[in-house]
Amino acid sequence: MNQPEHSQLGKVSAYVDQYDPGLLYPIPRAPKRADIGIDGAPIFFGADLWTAYEISWLNPRGKPQVALAHLTVPAESTHIIESKSLKLYLNSYNNTRFADADEVRQRLRTDLSTAIWHGGPVRASIGLKLLSPELFDQEPIHELDGLNLDRLDIDCTRYTPAPELLRTSEGEVPVSEVLVSNLLKSNCLVTGQPDWASVQIRYTGPQIDQEGLLQYLISFRNHNEFHEQCVERIFMDIWTRCHPTKLTVYARYTRRGGLDINPWRTSHPGAVPGNVRTARQ
Repeated sequence: MNQPEHSQLGKVSAYVDQYDPGLLYPIPRAPKRADIGIDGAPIFFGADLWTAYEISWLNPRGKPQVALAHLTVPAESTHIIESKSLKLYLNSYNNTRFADADEVRQRLRTDLSTAIWHGGPVRASIGLKLLSPELFDQEPIHELDGLNLDRLDIDCTRYTPAPELLRTSEGEVPVSEVLVSNLLKSNCLVTGQPDWASVQIRYTGPQIDQEGLLQYLISFRNHNEFHEQCVERIFMDIWTRCHPTKLTVYARYTRRGGLDINPWRTSHPGAVPGNVRTARQ
């Protein structure tokens, strides 16, 4: 089983500039899900939305080509792809000649789909949108919609996850709310480097105490987990402690190494949100 500490994170890595899908390093989702009480199939749906800003290859005449890519990794996949390994893999395209963008697109889809189902049949392909330079100007910037929790003037003393801070108003009429914060910060599971994010929480059910929710989100500040794992932890803590009838948690993390990762988890099937970056990304 691939372990995070055995990946290339935090290590000196050779720059490989010839196509090599073997650089991808899948990490199983199951162990970290077991830590938050998920045994078997999770109760949520969702996807991890990636943006790759540094993609380049050579055309048949050796002229460099560039593109952006939006990647959609289904949450039901058995593995995530460690982000540094994805960067190294994308770098391996840099001095490789491809017939056209369609060939690049097909290689990406095949290799990444195989990686997220590491060792098993591909039950759902990765979503892939490859954007050529003439489409770059159509990429919008937009902040997450919702009532901003950061307006609250609160005391903060907890900097490791404290789900006991979550509480609801008892005996009140259920509400539907969308709440956002730009104060989510966690750290890389292996290197301890900071990961910065904005988060949106959409729910229906007993009204969640906003001060407690903001304190809870801030409590991730010194916590070491990958982006996907943090969002699933947030989802499960709110689900088990606040008992909403519907819940969606969506975080957009700032990019590192030319990649941003934006996990989305929801209690009910629905359309995947558009991969629209925020100003910090």
